[in-house]
Amino acid sequence: MNRRDFIGGTAVSAAAFASRALLAQATGPKPALASDPERPQYHLLPKSNWMNDPNGPIYFNGRYHMFFQYNPEAAVWGNMSWNHAISEDMLHWKNQPVAFTMKPGGPDAAGCFSGSTIAVPHNGGTRVYALYTGVVRDREHATIRNEGLRESQCLAWSDHPMLLSWTKEESPVIDAPPPNLRVTGFRDPSVWRHGERYLMAVGSGIEDVGGCLLLYSSTDLRHWKYLHPVAVGSWTGRPTPDPVDDGEMWECPELFPLGDRWVLVYSSLRRVFWQSGMMDERALRFIPSNGGMLDNGAFYAPKTQVDAHGRRILWGWVPEKRSEAEMRHAGWSGMMSLPRVLRLDSEGTLLINPLPEIAILREKELQVRNSGTSQLVTLPASTGEAICEGNTGRGFDVVICLGTQTLRLQYLPEKHRIQIDEAEVHLRPQDSPVVHMFADGSVLELFISGLAARTVRFYFQGESAPDVTVQVDGSPVTLQGWTLRPISNNRLTTLSDMHL
Repeated sequence: MNRRDFIGGTAVSAAAFASRALLAQATGPKPALASDPERPQYHLLPKSNWMNDPNGPIYFNGRYHMFFQYNPEAAVWGNMSWNHAISEDMLHWKNQPVAFTMKPGGPDAAGCFSGSTIAVPHNGGTRVYALYTGVVRDREHATIRNEGLRESQCLAWSDHPMLLSWTKEESPVIDAPPPNLRVTGFRDPSVWRHGERYLMAVGSGIEDVGGCLLLYSSTDLRHWKYLHPVAVGSWTGRPTPDPVDDGEMWECPELFPLGDRWVLVYSSLRRVFWQSGMMDERALRFIPSNGGMLDNGAFYAPKTQVDAHGRRILWGWVPEKRSEAEMRHAGWSGMMSLPRVLRLDSEGTLLINPLPEIAILREKELQVRNSGTSQLVTLPASTGEAICEGNTGRGFDVVICLGTQTLRLQYLPEKHRIQIDEAEVHLRPQDSPVVHMFADGSVLELFISGLAARTVRFYFQGESAPDVTVQVDGSPVTLQGWTLRPISNNRLTTLSDMHL
């Protein structure tokens, strides 16, 4: 599912679990953003309106810069621009003015879609370049055929020490996909340095074959030569109006080194997938050997960066699971996931864990109530953190109550796996069964023994958020919980005490 159609699918999902009273909220009094209980308190999001994909996160001049897709005019998709926020620790953010937006008559007149950034030495200093997809309306040459949009790859750059001003190249640096390929899309470039040149992988797909990454080479970021598909997937063989929905197109791909291997991340089939393997450095082709799903919940279009400590950090868009009318009424839509640290084990399995520094947000430890073999901790007002760790030889059940929604997890020691609804997480022999969770307003991020993640959206009625309860049945199990400090005093992510 592509990002422009995401609200259609999420509205259907909302209808599956929302009550009539919840849907009727869209006609009631409009809530104030700063007091909306469903709006998160320690996740990054803009002051208002719609946001989606993370774009070009980068550590530059001692600070973290996050760009992301943004609609400056409404809480629904449209007017795609690059918004900007700055942080000193990847947790506390300050929103900045829009970095750049559509230019009438330009190659991005219908939208500045997703892309990457890269820092390059320039005139004795450092210049940051953004490579992104620009779109115009052109049904005759459309690469997004169901919407009549033609995509090209565009370039912008900033010499500002805080990346607050940008200059765009007037023409696309790649104006069209390779003429000999019948592509199903052409967007979301990912760029990196490779020796004396730059390489760029563009998300695409080949009709009746599957999603792929098209590889380009350049020495100056302006003039690019097409090489070949660096990775190719398999089509489901079941056509849909949007080729992303049937695996014939990959969105938001990224290919990067991690340890002694390479990792490919891409979005398709309404989910995010990973593969690990080797890069043939001479042929410049990715050879996968392992793979899986990155997050099987409300998580899409991720992007990675290298932080100040050399860690590979993953960010993702957390979309809404409610109707367009409800989003307009709320005045905001979407958020950034918490930062996640990626590693590979010796077998090439991708490990995913929340950034350890999130612990600095812990305010006070919560009391755990015990009753026989049951334990219960309550995260007040849908905000807090909990960790449940069991023994590999004993089974246990976890029930998380999110207002009117309930999530159940079960550890099965005889199979050494954790069951989450229909999904299964198979643990490695050395793994302890761990369920690590973060609740924030209307989102729950779950991490299972560092092997899997699930992001859950939940909604509720009223002017205050319900408590989230975590009940564990089974013994012996260690259960802990904490309240977490908000990153601003008004849910608007507008910090006044940051040294910027």
